[in-house]
Amino acid sequence: MKTHIDIAGRIIGPGHAPYIIAELSANHNGSLETAMRIIQEAAKAGADAVKLQTYRPDTMTLDCDSEDFQIHGGLWDGRTLYELYEEAHTPWEWHQPLFEHARKLGITIFSSPFDTTAVDLLEELGAPAYKIASFEAVDLPLIEYVARTGKPMIISTGMADAEEIQEAIDAALGAGCEQLAILHCVSGYPAPPEDYNLRTIPDMVERFGLVTGLSDHTIDNTTAVTSVALGASLIEKHFTLDRNGGGPDDSFSLEPKELAALCCDAKTAWQALGKIDYGRKSSEQGNVQFRRSLYFVKDLKAGDVITEDAVRSVRPGYGIAPKHLNKVLGHSLNQDVKAASPVRGDVVHSLENS
Repeated sequence: MKTHIDIAGRIIGPGHAPYIIAELSANHNGSLETAMRIIQEAAKAGADAVKLQTYRPDTMTLDCDSEDFQIHGGLWDGRTLYELYEEAHTPWEWHQPLFEHARKLGITIFSSPFDTTAVDLLEELGAPAYKIASFEAVDLPLIEYVARTGKPMIISTGMADAEEIQEAIDAALGAGCEQLAILHCVSGYPAPPEDYNLRTIPDMVERFGLVTGLSDHTIDNTTAVTSVALGASLIEKHFTLDRNGGGPDDSFSLEPKELAALCCDAKTAWQALGKIDYGRKSSEQGNVQFRRSLYFVKDLKAGDVITEDAVRSVRPGYGIAPKHLNKVLGHSLNQDVKAASPVRGDVVHSLENS
């Protein structure tokens, strides 16, 4: 298995805290200033990266209103594909100032290209990695073109079956990609949690042998945080300043406080996974005294035989463990004892040499 990838010096894989990607997508709502603020808030929230989408409507679809190009149902009902992408796209002239802004803030920035001209633009800007969107996972020529840049690549797998995922992986690796990650994804906007079937993540890790993460389109953080326990090393969530902003993707995106919570909670979940360890933990050391142990409940003299009414299993834990009760009963004392004193091996004839 390829155990990690490296994006801009950040190691991503099972042995490292989850890599959090804030997807800007169309949430700029046509404003460069809003896009700048989204990047700023993503950095403030603790995200590792912010991701753009690089396309123009004419590189995404055809300007046509025939039935094939119309959207029926969902968030974008009644629109043509061209109209949607005209509104949603990030103008190419914005890319350089957005890249510069992110770099000044110390947050990694990269993008999903949707055709070869987008890759060329991103190469000119020094993009450190590329994301292949779920709908483009079947575009093997695009995947091969991206792979030939030599940059790390993340492929989202929404709607792709196991065979198509393998074909995308083979295309990337065959064209020279040496750092590849895949994302389990449900391409619903929003997607209900019950569609996510997160148990797929460990199967993907085993089946494909790659760093694996989650592209999450549910409307809160529960699914994303849960995915960490199942092996997700990357988490991507759409991010906006205002879920009620009215843009194409706003309604299923996280707001700043929610993104900050995801960054914190995903790391906490990863830390809690730890390793297989049955030993006593550091936080438990001071509480050993509160375990049960055997105590005398009456005064006894040296030579007295210990009976059931003379000892009890109680807290604290300064006496011998309750499992030794049968070894104690019926045996005599080699010294006087007081009530409320712990039973120790050195005061019972049968235990002093055991």
